[in-house]
Amino acid sequence: MVVAVADPDDAAALADVATSLAAAHGATVHALSVVDMEAGGGHWDIVVERHEADATAAVDAVAERVAEAGLDAVRHVRYGSPDETIAAYAADHGADLIVMGAGARSGLRRFVSAGSTTPRVQRRSSVPVLAVPETSEE
Repeated sequence: MVVAVADPDDAAALADVATSLAAAHGATVHALSVVDMEAGGGHWDIVVERHEADATAAVDAVAERVAEAGLDAVRHVRYGSPDETIAAYAADHGADLIVMGAGARSGLRRFVSAGSTTPRVQRRSSVPVLAVPETSEE
């Protein structure tokens, strides 16, 4: 099972869902975060370093929470296009499921945003994607 996480703030909710599923099915959890190499917009060092730090923190948070439940967790930070990299990673590692945030967008945000990574992974991946809704209230 792959848990694709970008934001450390989302790690607990994603790890809880993954832990329940992994415990029920005896799965290893692959905590994966992808640093988007095109997100720098000309300020590569500053932006990418911040994304690397967030990616590492997110992966560590998922893996530690899974390990606290007595399950196996593997940590990976990759570089590239998030949707392509997540789908390829899941296929390459024989994952049965990808767990990631739903990327809740509604109203105007849905039309102005380039789109969430989750639907792009769902379209690209041959592996089922479980989209976990945000738990915080706005």
